[in-house]
Amino acid sequence: MPFFCYILECADGTFYTGWTTDPLRREKQHNSGAGARYTRTRRPVKMVYVEEQPDKVAAMKRERAIKNMAREQKKRLIK
Repeated sequence: MPFFCYILECADGTFYTGWTTDPLRREKQHNSGAGARYTRTRRPVKMVYVEEQPDKVAAMKRERAIKNMAREQKKRLIK
């Protein structure tokens, strides 16, 4: 089963980073209000970056690494 690390761009221009096994399903969950508390008040959100990872642990580590990046670093990653 593949795992993915992703970045969403929220309606207010902020970024949200997470991990999932199904990026499209997860984006729909965030937009329906069933995703993370952070994105509930910042809808709609748009998936702007997806990166496949070999396993759950790697996806969680990559999520943490991306969350620790500065906004400009995240923008460069997205491009």
